[in-house]
Amino acid sequence: MSRVMSSAKRRVKKRTTTRSWGRRSLALAGTATALAVLAGCGGGGGSDAGEGGPVTITYWGWTKGTEQTVDRFNATHDDITVKYEEIPAGGAGGYAKISNAVKAGNAPDLVSIEYPSLPEFVSQGALKDISPYVTGALKKKLLPQAVELTTLGGRNWAVPFDAAPQMYYYRKDFFDRHKIKVPKTWADFRTAAAAAKKADPKARIGTFFPDDPTTFEAMVWQAGARWFATQGDAWKVDTGDPATKKVTAYWQGLLDDGLINSATSFSPGWTHALKAGDTVGYLGASWGAGVLKGLVPDQSGKWAAAPMPTWDGKPAGGMLGGSTWAVTKDSEQAAAAVKFATWMSTSPDAVKARLSSGESSAYPAAKALRPVAKKAFDARFYGDLDLFGLFDRSAAAIGQHWAWGPTGGTTNAALKDAFGKAADGDGTLADAVRAAEDATVREMHKRGLKVAGR
Repeated sequence: MSRVMSSAKRRVKKRTTTRSWGRRSLALAGTATALAVLAGCGGGGGSDAGEGGPVTITYWGWTKGTEQTVDRFNATHDDITVKYEEIPAGGAGGYAKISNAVKAGNAPDLVSIEYPSLPEFVSQGALKDISPYVTGALKKKLLPQAVELTTLGGRNWAVPFDAAPQMYYYRKDFFDRHKIKVPKTWADFRTAAAAAKKADPKARIGTFFPDDPTTFEAMVWQAGARWFATQGDAWKVDTGDPATKKVTAYWQGLLDDGLINSATSFSPGWTHALKAGDTVGYLGASWGAGVLKGLVPDQSGKWAAAPMPTWDGKPAGGMLGGSTWAVTKDSEQAAAAVKFATWMSTSPDAVKARLSSGESSAYPAAKALRPVAKKAFDARFYGDLDLFGLFDRSAAAIGQHWAWGPTGGTTNAALKDAFGKAADGDGTLADAVRAAEDATVREMHKRGLKVAGR
């Protein structure tokens, strides 16, 4: 999944390929990461206790429906027992917790890591090379682009779980009542935002999340930006391209004119605005359908979903989140951990358990499981809309030229800090993007990476 709001920690014991939206960029990301860190980082794949008798593995994650998935696995398997701990979502503290545990030598066997953050964990030597366990048969079951996102330097570092195409969720009853057209372009979105505010001064059809750079990154990805690339043995970093400038200016205009809210993602304030009917639209991803349903269950039948607005009305998108399962470097149970991860990603039982919880709307990387996911997810909240058909079309429209950099934590921390200030009127979004590029380049130099032209 996907990045979602985390609840209290819990311990649970014993319980098509769409068109190639990312092949070139993903291969590029793998090559660049290899330049930075590989041929020696991370643990080897070697044999471990998971290949013997019954074993117990530990797993940290936050994706919705995981508790039910673990329960199902433990109820149907005797050779492996999974102890699960729910941690905060990655950007909300989960990644810091994982990193600290790795440094302290007490990390769990398996962790959830989103695609954008995987290169950094690999570059820091936090993960184990699981190539011996990622078989050709497993790869054939998964979206090729997702496999490439987890293949860095020719090695496999995680088992993909889902893809996360962008989506737009909106209060159909509000739009219908005020005769507001569902936006197909970003120009339409601004028009709809103005119409909603006019109809109800408190109503906003979207929110800018200053604490969540990944949503903004998905927007610039959709527009055709390419922040990271390689040039020989060096990285190229460019956040000043025309696409990024266009997106930045657009969102700055919406903020300046008060046409959207600014709130911390999934915060009590944002949730209250949803419940009060003041927030009547949500720019999210496929996994957001389950999150929204869980936050405002009493609004069942009032919400609908549509493809993300685009600049020219033609299908286009980025990916917002998307989860993998990775084995930490010191795990002595790699075989067992990968067996469990593979089951979570490819078993119909696992997808049924996760989506039947009502909390998850994950869009599986395993193409064969999408009909299972569609059947398992109760779409009555959205008027029985064919959500997974929408997800299919949105996934097919994801842009082909995006690549993640090797210092994503630094990039996003800088964006988060500067976005927060800009949302409060201290600087602009353009200032924030420039500050993030400067921080990224400094961190690359600090790690000994070459940066073209810097």
